[in-house]
Amino acid sequence: MTNKLIAFFILISTLCHYSCRAQQSVIESLDRDADKYAEIAQQIWNNPELGYQEIQSSRLLQQTLADAGFEIEVGVAGIPTAFVASYGQGAPVIGLLAEYDALPGISQQAIPMRQEVEKGGNGHACGHHLFGTASTAAAIAAKEWMINNNISGTIKLIGTPAEEGGAGKVYMVRAGVFEDIDAVLHWHPGNQNNAGAYSSLANKSAKFRFYGIASHAAVAPQNGRSALDGVEAMNYMVNLMREHVSADTRIHYVITSGGEAPNVVPEFAEVFYYVRHPEMDMVRETFDRVVQAAEGAALGTETTMEYEVIHGVYNLMPNETLAKITHDNLTDIGGFTYTDAEKEFAEKISSTLPERSRQSLSITEQIRPFRVVEKGAGGSTDVGDVSWVVPTAGLSTATWVPGTSPHTWQAVAAGGMSIGHKGMMLAAKTLSQTILDLLNNTDSIKRAKEELSKRVGNKFSYEALLGDRSPPLDYRQ
Repeated sequence: MTNKLIAFFILISTLCHYSCRAQQSVIESLDRDADKYAEIAQQIWNNPELGYQEIQSSRLLQQTLADAGFEIEVGVAGIPTAFVASYGQGAPVIGLLAEYDALPGISQQAIPMRQEVEKGGNGHACGHHLFGTASTAAAIAAKEWMINNNISGTIKLIGTPAEEGGAGKVYMVRAGVFEDIDAVLHWHPGNQNNAGAYSSLANKSAKFRFYGIASHAAVAPQNGRSALDGVEAMNYMVNLMREHVSADTRIHYVITSGGEAPNVVPEFAEVFYYVRHPEMDMVRETFDRVVQAAEGAALGTETTMEYEVIHGVYNLMPNETLAKITHDNLTDIGGFTYTDAEKEFAEKISSTLPERSRQSLSITEQIRPFRVVEKGAGGSTDVGDVSWVVPTAGLSTATWVPGTSPHTWQAVAAGGMSIGHKGMMLAAKTLSQTILDLLNNTDSIKRAKEELSKRVGNKFSYEALLGDRSPPLDYRQ
């Protein structure tokens, strides 16, 4: 063996030893502070705030980061509960997303049976209390590692409100918040441990408002024009349209206002629509057809109609380069096991799930194999817009009992106790390790940027699906 070859192996061994020590020190730091972060997540879980109304949740995360030495910029992109917490200087700049909004009408106690905290109240049925807290923990742990090892670069935690239908990140992308960021990491609560390169569905939504003429429904119905008729006629035509859209199109709606009393012809009615598809262009096309149905319904019922676009999000752009790094870190850290008490809780939760959905509880100990999924399915996220302008990768961890679906009381329950906290800390460890890798290896960032450029194409220019409207700060009111 030549001297040069021996020197090379010594260098590789030294680097591996250094990397392992750095990884272990960050994990030990997060383990030491696990109770603190569980308490922060629990405070947000105890006070579930809806999109653009997350005043206390946003403030708690901001204060936690400020106490750790981050500089805080509040109210970015014209959104009072949005913020950017920064530490360090110079390149590379690593972004970390944090969400913290809850959902309406899904209140639940942290027990394995259906029992609301407050009748019809809010609840963290998508686990964003865990999302924001884990990202905060990862940012702080990585910052401490930078100080201890004299590492240059910048960490930016971006506090992003109103993911649930409010498209907070879209307004932040449009405002240029991500322009100086080299790579973005995110995660999401789930029922398994997974870090593949996935896409999602693009989505555009709007509230369609019909205006009619009120009248006594029995004495003078001929004088009335029912706004509710307009809504129902629109819904009927859209439902007929379902036969003539592609199979992977999703259209769903809810009537948010249908009148006040049966004996009064409704003067106002409103219906809230979502249109989804794996490709943005198809969302635009289908949405325009839904608008035409609304216009036809107004014409046929002699009412007037206006609509307000509430949100629009791109499909996620997979980035294999970043996803593989994230997956490798998740695999190295590994899953987790339940205590006896957690297993008993999980078994009770599992018994409430549809039989076809139930899965082995041992899934929490496993990491799913790496996959690339180019065509989105399931849900939508405003992370999609971020991923078209900055290389982006994410993961999910088993914060919920295996087999649990998001937006359910079972998700709220598990997210409010130690099962959710364990999954949260696994995410924090994986994110922090991935930040370390990116700060240590800027070549991977270069490759991720090259991959993104190739995927979006030379002619791509970002344009928000929701147009130039201002953030709908009152969309949950």
